[in-house]
Amino acid sequence: MADEGNGESDGRVTSLVWFRRDLRTHDLPALATAVEQGPVVPCFVFDDRLISIGRFPSAERVGFMLGCLADLRETLEGLGAGLVLRRGDPAKVLAELAAEAGATRVHFTRDVSPWAIQRDVAVAGALEGAGVEVTKHPGNYIVDDPGAIVSGKGTPYTVYSPFAKAWQKVERREMVGQPKAIEMVPGIEAGDLPTCEDLGVGTDPGTTSFEPGETAARKAAKAYLNGGLKRYGELRNNPSGGSSRLSPYIRWGCVSPLELEVKLGLQPGKGPRVFRSELAWREFYAAVIENFPDVVVEEFQERYRGTLDWQADARLLEAWQQGMTGYPLVDAGMRELLADGWMHNRLRMVVASFLTKDLHIDWREGEKWFMERLIDGDMASNNGGWQWVTSVGTDPAPYFQRMFNPMTQQERFDPDGTYVRRWVPELASVPGKKLVRPWLMSDEEQEEAGCIIGRDYPEPVVDHAEERRFAVERYRAAAG
Repeated sequence: MADEGNGESDGRVTSLVWFRRDLRTHDLPALATAVEQGPVVPCFVFDDRLISIGRFPSAERVGFMLGCLADLRETLEGLGAGLVLRRGDPAKVLAELAAEAGATRVHFTRDVSPWAIQRDVAVAGALEGAGVEVTKHPGNYIVDDPGAIVSGKGTPYTVYSPFAKAWQKVERREMVGQPKAIEMVPGIEAGDLPTCEDLGVGTDPGTTSFEPGETAARKAAKAYLNGGLKRYGELRNNPSGGSSRLSPYIRWGCVSPLELEVKLGLQPGKGPRVFRSELAWREFYAAVIENFPDVVVEEFQERYRGTLDWQADARLLEAWQQGMTGYPLVDAGMRELLADGWMHNRLRMVVASFLTKDLHIDWREGEKWFMERLIDGDMASNNGGWQWVTSVGTDPAPYFQRMFNPMTQQERFDPDGTYVRRWVPELASVPGKKLVRPWLMSDEEQEEAGCIIGRDYPEPVVDHAEERRFAVERYRAAAG
């Protein structure tokens, strides 16, 4: 199997470019290399094993992906090509498409999840058995292979800080531009863009505040880099603003993470440095899942595997899922997720802590709910984040430092209630001093605010202070 784009350098080669989670034309080595070598068939394969019958089917994520594909097809057409759409097992579909196009090479961007690695091995075997060369490229991450970053002892990093230091020293590849033109193999049926219903993931989820596709991604990235980035270090934890809101575009590869890093280097101040560290977290979790694939089903820390007695309570789980816990900040975050397919990162930590350490429900339930509803749902980052908050992952901090108090978090990061009032409208008229703990309003205050606790807005489903004490006991006993 060829790697890093090293292939035949003389003569014209007809190639397939297999798009997956790299739905862009700028700084995409797989596409740039193929275009340099000869005629190309850009293609995307809808794999039911991943989309509709996998672990985390999601109408929200698929709907956003379809929008990205529509934009990619339009961009490719502007470059003289198009996007061929097929459905089925990529190993079979790509071999058939290569034969139809007379292609002798398939280019794609390397991925790191256990499922993706197994799929790509199967695809490579089928293609090479048919006489088609497979060429893998970097492009999903800033460094070519996050999992290859190891310590002086030759072992993978399991703590973020030393990983980040080593990551910063890794030589970056050269960025590549968007092809000026693409020679498309003629006569290939393009195929129609399906709907969510066609793909078996339910009805179209409707609109989100994020416009899908590379065109929107580049516009959003430019606006943020020239605007909000300057104050990112100060405002990034503010759920009403401060976030880059670029995560869906990074997840779907609509914007190159390397290009983002290069442009960060052109900006002065603290904001770019802090934002770069967040990009490093994404690469760290990619390295973890590549080197320790069992984390997709079990805790990274062996001492917590099977030792934490998780509570199975369908009523509490549903209250959390629907944003009806009685804790305003938690409910605001969960309702934002339901309405927009996205949630601010600070809120992701708050609601995850509430599920696992206030409700004592298995983190895997939260991981699943997030993956089913986040348009930026990413296996590595989502799994890593949930294990981090639950104190069972790579982070060395003690469990009691990962117990977020939803009330103090609201006082600190949403002091004027802008975020809570937006997503929990029944609390819109609650006095500011009572918004953090609306259950403490007097009967008169409830009447005046038009919000009767227990009728218009739920009472707290648990007592945070009591559940925190219980969580400490549980973790202490499980750790031994």
